[in-house]
Amino acid sequence: MTKTELVNQLAKQTKLEKKQAKLFLETLTGLVHKEIKKGKEVPLTGLGKFRVSRRKARMGRNPQTGEPIKIPAKKVVRFSVAKPLKDLIAPGGKKKTTRRKKR
Repeated sequence: MTKTELVNQLAKQTKLEKKQAKLFLETLTGLVHKEIKKGKEVPLTGLGKFRVSRRKARMGRNPQTGEPIKIPAKKVVRFSVAKPLKDLIAPGGKKKTTRRKKR
């Protein structure tokens, strides 16, 4: 689904004008950006949660030369999908299997 298709569906289902639906979507996006920039979480009930996560510095490898390189620590945005949404694709989630120990 493209942004235009999303705006059209929002407008149709909420009986708003397309301009209003587009403004709503842009405002929501702006609010998420602002809160993430502050380092706060943004939960969207039924969809998931945006949050800031820190990555530690680590050693990597240049894929072209194979030369080791140092990758610095940084902050990244993560999105955790809500369980009801996950269950639409894979109901029940992963099933745990028990293995017997060999004797």
